[in-house]
Amino acid sequence: MHIEPGIVVGAKLALGFITATGALGYSLKLAKDMAKRDGVAPLAIRIVLAALLVLGFFEVLPHYPVGVSEVHFILGSTLFLMFGAAPAALGLAIGLLAQGLLVAPADLPQYGMNVTSLLVPLLAINALAQRVIPAHTAYKDVTYGQALKLSTAYQGGVVAWVGFWAVYGAGAGAENLAEIATFSVAYMGVILVEPALDLGVLAAAKALHRLETSGVFNPRLYSAAA
Repeated sequence: MHIEPGIVVGAKLALGFITATGALGYSLKLAKDMAKRDGVAPLAIRIVLAALLVLGFFEVLPHYPVGVSEVHFILGSTLFLMFGAAPAALGLAIGLLAQGLLVAPADLPQYGMNVTSLLVPLLAINALAQRVIPAHTAYKDVTYGQALKLSTAYQGGVVAWVGFWAVYGAGAGAENLAEIATFSVAYMGVILVEPALDLGVLAAAKALHRLETSGVFNPRLYSAAA
């Protein structure tokens, strides 16, 4: 999902920081709401854990360049189910920034675009989950079909944003569109794997039921909506 350096340059980079500011602003609003409900310390723990996991996902799990970007296992829907929308969003932003600062400084100019590509789809599945997962269902009990819907929406959103940035930066020429299509096909293959990973992580969380009251996880992971 990283936009390759050189695709968007110059003054055009500003748009990415504008859209990222909007996404981060809404994420902070959700974080404020969670802090009021669950407390500041649980929120901070979830954000830190999410950020560490994101950095691990980006650096340890398989990733390879395809077309205009790179194919990654982001596990955005997994982070959402475990920690909630705000910690997942802020964890993605912090983990991505840490990767740029520590490992890939060439990606820093594209940080705004990459944050937008990750956070806006995550905020969208936060709304989608209310329709896909019944209020009486704890997240630990979601089905493969429900996880697939969330993962498809998230990955589809990431692909759509990457395509937008590529066209925005390099135009709609045949070669660029072919590169976007190659990336899209490769990336959407992730959808077949991530729901199974979601269920595996949720099964592990279910086994760690003693952490239910620890504040480490989103309360909805273990309990139905209030």
